[in-house]
Amino acid sequence: MADTRVVVIGAGATGLTLAVDLARRGVEVVIFEKGAEPFAGSRGKGLQPRTLEVFDDLGVVEAISAIARPYPEVDVYDGENKIAEHVMSEVREATEDVPHPNLLMLPQWKTEEILRERLAGLGVRVSFGREVTGFEQDEDGVTVALADGETVRASYLVGADGGRSLVRKSLGIGFEGDTFETERMIVGDVRAAGLGRDRTRVWVRDGAMALAMFPLPGTDHFQFMAPLAADDPPFLTDSAFDHLVGRVTSGVTLKEIVWRSLYRVNIRMAARFRSGRVFLAGDAAHVHSPAGGQGLNTGVQDAYNLGWKLAAVLAGAPAALLDTYEAERLPVAAGVLGISTALYRRAGEGQAEAFRRGEETQQLGLAYPHSPLSEGPGSGLRAPNVRLADGRELFDLLRGPHATLLAPAGHPSPPAGIKIVAVDEPLRRAFGITSGDVLLIRPDGYVGFHGTPGKLESYLPALRTAQGRQPGSRPEKAMSRSSGGAPGSAGTSRPM
Repeated sequence: MADTRVVVIGAGATGLTLAVDLARRGVEVVIFEKGAEPFAGSRGKGLQPRTLEVFDDLGVVEAISAIARPYPEVDVYDGENKIAEHVMSEVREATEDVPHPNLLMLPQWKTEEILRERLAGLGVRVSFGREVTGFEQDEDGVTVALADGETVRASYLVGADGGRSLVRKSLGIGFEGDTFETERMIVGDVRAAGLGRDRTRVWVRDGAMALAMFPLPGTDHFQFMAPLAADDPPFLTDSAFDHLVGRVTSGVTLKEIVWRSLYRVNIRMAARFRSGRVFLAGDAAHVHSPAGGQGLNTGVQDAYNLGWKLAAVLAGAPAALLDTYEAERLPVAAGVLGISTALYRRAGEGQAEAFRRGEETQQLGLAYPHSPLSEGPGSGLRAPNVRLADGRELFDLLRGPHATLLAPAGHPSPPAGIKIVAVDEPLRRAFGITSGDVLLIRPDGYVGFHGTPGKLESYLPALRTAQGRQPGSRPEKAMSRSSGGAPGSAGTSRPM
């Protein structure tokens, strides 16, 4: 029986982000993917500004920005007649507080490839072709069973295994919402002739979207999206693609179908994101319509929220820290689900505003003001970038696995795992820090505490790691029974 600290099931963007975050903190992590090969499609192609900030911290934003591009303008056609033009997302100049202001397009397979390369650089490789068939949890850990007969013992298990999540089903956690069997869409990556790559083309039929072709950066592919009518065949044959193109365009021909999938509209969310030592993240916890580019981005930020908390508890922080994962991410996921659903409905109705993406989809405004970890003015909000008086950038100082304390010069050294930055006038203005106050920025870039040093002392035990313990080392107890669900409360977990 192998032994590790965390098992991650699913090597999509969510699972890879979590594995990277854990590995850079020195946490032993194993990531299993039942597929024999990496995902080859473009499905989640939009990267929001907040996700780019996460990727900046994880060390992959430069590789992504070298290939990704802002969404091109959209031309809308009815047959051969262009009837409208839309800007999907205004291209904005970077500002001091938002260095990554634009929605970028990059095929999902490329985002995942970059994350895998980063993970490999940290000494961890995805275990492809390794299917998890079940697991059991007890007070001290989780035993994970694989199809080949191997078992792996871990302190925690994270299911990032998609909308059909074995982990969620095994735990018996409800997946509330709707699946619209009659609302089907063919999605694929294609090579095509007869259209340029400078614009996105959308064709409408009877007032509703019938076909969209997005030029994918870093490739010669287009993402092909076409809703199916009730009487259309559900088969993903070449002829089905040709039929969908031919009925609304002229002069456009498909040369090759590189990847294809049949999508049924699912709008669902798990009733809980945790049961004892097992967590859900990404599509395993919430599935979205493709509109608004929210699904992949929300999953990445699930992982970013969970990673530092798992690492801290494994290094000796109070187990109750893990309760805050569900408390923070479940309401955020519910709100984002509402945004993507509304955009999907507008697109289906052919509404012009359905093509536009504004601040509501960028995820920069998502916050945790009601979290148990939020105390004081401005707590729970994303920390903006700030240029300090000496020319340094705050984001450069935040980058890494630590928390950051903004405090007056001469403040005593903080506990291990917390970097101190002297408050200057730019920081004071940006955060509203009054004389004598301190402000703590969590490892995931959100303000956790704002108040007096005396109150900080009572706040820190919920956040900090045990003194003198290195990330990845083994405390006597990684977790106690807590309100997130007692270990073993789901009993013996097997596929349903």
